Amino acid sequence: MRQFRSGWICLIALVLAASPAWSAGDDSTRGGDTFAVGPGDVIRVVVFQNTDLTLETRVDDEGRITYPFLGALDVAGRSPSEVERVIAAGLTKNDVLRRPQVSVVVTQYRSRQISVLGNVNRPGRYPLDLPYTLSDALAVAGGVAPGGADTVVLSRVENGKVKNSEIDLVQMFSVGGKRSEDVILRSGDVLYVHRAPAFYIYGEVQRPGMFRLERDMTLMQGLSAGGGLTPRGTERGIRVSRRVADGSVATIRPGNLQEHIAPDDVIYVQESLF
Repeated sequence: MRQFRSGWICLIALVLAASPAWSAGDDSTRGGDTFAVGPGDVIRVVVFQNTDLTLETRVDDEGRITYPFLGALDVAGRSPSEVERVIAAGLTKNDVLRRPQVSVVVTQYRSRQISVLGNVNRPGRYPLDLPYTLSDALAVAGGVAPGGADTVVLSRVENGKVKNSEIDLVQMFSVGGKRSEDVILRSGDVLYVHRAPAFYIYGEVQRPGMFRLERDMTLMQGLSAGGGLTPRGTERGIRVSRRVADGSVATIRPGNLQEHIAPDDVIYVQESLF
């Protein structure tokens, strides 16, 4: 069971990491005409065969750029193609060029960003320059790290309030899974991958320590993860310390080895008296 679930996580990490590299420092051209220009974005304007009219500039806080012969232009809220038409029309109207061929590309998206945090390989803020899905964002962040959980929390502002939703990656990628949960992200969204749940085992086992808790993991599987009992250990001497609803820690004597382990369980194997 442990190997099966671990294989799922490795498969998900490989799938998510398989898309083209996209690091926080990579500001190469991406996104074409998908989103509108916004304050903080950097745009590059190229006029065919007119290098003097080619420039790269940042959109100011008021959503404007300053362009030769045209002065201040309002570009916020316009797509790159709309900005092209505005500049071309201005150059024609002011008798600068008769038939200008203008190209506008957003080289840095700063007005639309998302954050991918927690147990991913490359946490950070990323420009949202295409209609990326949740799995796309995990992919550009390098996929889920080895110690990460197989769920992700999407934190999003809706109607002025922050809403957190937990999405099951294993279920989403399984046969017949809920691919509808692979939602399109919005500017300002935050993805957070928690640490994978764990349990602890000590006493008369071959390899005491902390181990990843797989789904529906039984006590027998947990003992197997610890290498099994030592010659002095006994199944009758197994005790489990578990935090209960009121916050206290209860000591449980399991009825059989098929009982499930809970997150943060501490399993102690006593030495046999005979």
